[in-house]
Amino acid sequence: MLARYALRRILIAVPVVIGVTLVTFLAMTLTAGSYIPGLDVAGNLRPGDLDRMRHSLGLDRPLWVQYGTWVLGIAHGDFGRSMIDNTPVTRHILDRLPNTLELTLSAILLGLLISIPIGMVGAVRRGTRLDSLLNIVSVAGFAIPQFWLGLMLILVFSVDFRRWGLPWLPSSGAYDVRIGGDLGDRLAHLVLPAVMLAFVYISIWSRFTRSSVITVLAQDYIRTARAKGMTETRVLYVHALRNGLMPLVTLVGLEFPRLVSGSLVVEVVFSWPGIGRFMYESAQAYDFTSVMGVTAFVGIMVVMGNLLADFAYAVLDPRVQHA
Repeated sequence: MLARYALRRILIAVPVVIGVTLVTFLAMTLTAGSYIPGLDVAGNLRPGDLDRMRHSLGLDRPLWVQYGTWVLGIAHGDFGRSMIDNTPVTRHILDRLPNTLELTLSAILLGLLISIPIGMVGAVRRGTRLDSLLNIVSVAGFAIPQFWLGLMLILVFSVDFRRWGLPWLPSSGAYDVRIGGDLGDRLAHLVLPAVMLAFVYISIWSRFTRSSVITVLAQDYIRTARAKGMTETRVLYVHALRNGLMPLVTLVGLEFPRLVSGSLVVEVVFSWPGIGRFMYESAQAYDFTSVMGVTAFVGIMVVMGNLLADFAYAVLDPRVQHA
């Protein structure tokens, strides 16, 4: 049954992937057209030179030919070449992927370790002052802009702490080139961007966990377990938490694409050398092929993340396999 469910979900995902690549290609083509970065400052080029350059880049071919060539390349792991230096976009992605994984995995792990206990406490102590305080913190996570939070973290823990003579944290980069990037140095550079990214996760996941656990605690089987004399700790952490976390699996699965795409705002604020920052810099340089390649890569990861979330949910709750 699980294999049939998995095959059905994969077959549904195929046209979605095709749609993602098609929309990405059309959006970039309609935006950029046959523009080549740098030609606007090269006034000595003749029309024939421009035609030869566009021909070498394949910009003079019909759109369906360009799209087909691009999709075939993606099927073989080739997401195109940069229009700035003609380097493969796949190489840029793979070079920055470890830094992005380091940041996002740390943030997701930190978010889970904090949000689940907060959600459980809010569900068990709902209606109390502690629950209200936790709700205020969660709402603040939605309301506070990420870039502002990042700047405040830099101002306090990097600038002010250094001025006050306290141990301070680095505010940019993934490591210090003068030290060589040992474990302690990388961890110090990781703290602020990971906390900034995890703050969003904590705000969302804690409220979701609280609502889900409250719903589970109202079920008949929870009352039956208590009536049979089961301890409250076992009721909460064996029955309520396990069943209450199943919907959270979907949310965490949807964050899988962020493992490879990173968070653009976080990476820009902290100058983190990840995929998100590469996409931002490519857009600033009008490197449309790089933007298109990274966008397609992230889109495919979104579909894969949804598939993984569906599979995990089906394993935790076999009833889903019959849906």
